[in-house]
Amino acid sequence: MKFGVVVFPGSNCDHDCYDVVADVLKQPVEFIWHKETKLKEFDCIIIPGGFSYGDYLRCGAIARFSPIMEEAIKYANNGGLVIGICNGFQVLLEAGLLPGAMMRNTSLHFICKYVKLKVENTDTPFSSQYKKGQVVRIPIAHNEGNYYIDEKGLAQLKKNNQIIFRYVTNPNGAVDDIAGIVNTNRNVLGMMPHPERSSELILGSQDGVGIFKSVLDWLATR
Repeated sequence: MKFGVVVFPGSNCDHDCYDVVADVLKQPVEFIWHKETKLKEFDCIIIPGGFSYGDYLRCGAIARFSPIMEEAIKYANNGGLVIGICNGFQVLLEAGLLPGAMMRNTSLHFICKYVKLKVENTDTPFSSQYKKGQVVRIPIAHNEGNYYIDEKGLAQLKKNNQIIFRYVTNPNGAVDDIAGIVNTNRNVLGMMPHPERSSELILGSQDGVGIFKSVLDWLATR
């Protein structure tokens, strides 16, 4: 099982994601430079957080046009697993792989702290290691984490059970307390909290590693 971690100019959580796969999961992993025009054979692609070039215009708006994203879109549309974390979630929204948009936190301040999330759906490749209703502790670190979607879009998310995580106490003003969603095919996950920063007990929580272990379980059955 091989993972790929996309690297944009400005990424700073790429090594965190790489380390979780290599050192915690003990799985093969490679960095993917954003100017690559071809994807190798990967079982899961991670688009990490930590900013990307052009974020000063709108988060993810420029990175979405990097050559690798055209390949990532094809990969996702063909059923490949994609995880977008924080800025990676913003890139996926800009690329149209997930519905909705991101706005500034309602406090207008950058927020960096541990938050509690409620698991809403365990029937996805990314959440089978959790129990529905389970509360997990995973950190956030963002300035534009205020997820927005209109009423019609929200109704669709609820109808299709696409909401995976909700904030127990909303830190940023996100609609319906949404912290993470999947697409309708359930092969693309976007979430603002950082599971890679909570995958080892030494970091204060290992609640985030369940996402990566869920991917391994899903791939093992296929």
